[in-house]
Amino acid sequence: MQDTEKQSVLTIKQLNHSVATANGSLDILKGINLEIKDGESVAIVGASGSGKSTLLGLMAGLDQHSDGSIVLYDKALEALDEEGRAILRGQHVGFIFQSFHLLPSLTALENVMLPNELKGERSAEQRARALLASVGLAQRLTHYPRQLSGGEQQRVAIARAFASAPKILFADEPTGNLDSKNGALVEDLLFELNEKEGTTLVVVTHDPELAKRCDRQIEIFDGELKES
Repeated sequence: MQDTEKQSVLTIKQLNHSVATANGSLDILKGINLEIKDGESVAIVGASGSGKSTLLGLMAGLDQHSDGSIVLYDKALEALDEEGRAILRGQHVGFIFQSFHLLPSLTALENVMLPNELKGERSAEQRARALLASVGLAQRLTHYPRQLSGGEQQRVAIARAFASAPKILFADEPTGNLDSKNGALVEDLLFELNEKEGTTLVVVTHDPELAKRCDRQIEIFDGELKES
């Protein structure tokens, strides 16, 4: 299928975002325009503090932007309250955090089951077991996060992100806390699952090799966007 035939799943127009500081308002994002199509993989790159993670969180509806428009699956995020954005995320969005964000009191299996359990799905355990097996953790189901290495914890986080079969997956520095071996493994898993599940992938990364594997690279410099 050609790109021209693919549907836009995320459209950003004239996005601005500022935060209040002790010295007044600080502009983090300025006049961002971006369109992402179904099934694309897009890397967002740039120096620390350039606004990459802020943009990712706004696109996922984790925070409310200051001005402009973000339309995700035909829903304008600025028109939704916090509950409305949470419902939209539950329907369409997966998110992978650099610091894993696993619940320490739950096993690997329970962490991955949680999104679907919250929705009352009876197949939660079956899908969680299958996803953990697909990321090479079939023998670690009953282990708690503290009993897992950093690479294993990130693989659990990836399995959890795919548990609810999201249409779009946002990943914030998914290899940032990993050594090169585990980072390469996590990269492979992201793209394998992305291809298998048909999920649109948007990833913030400092890793040039990970960025090169994406269909497009978007650079943010001083809050402004340019496409490479």
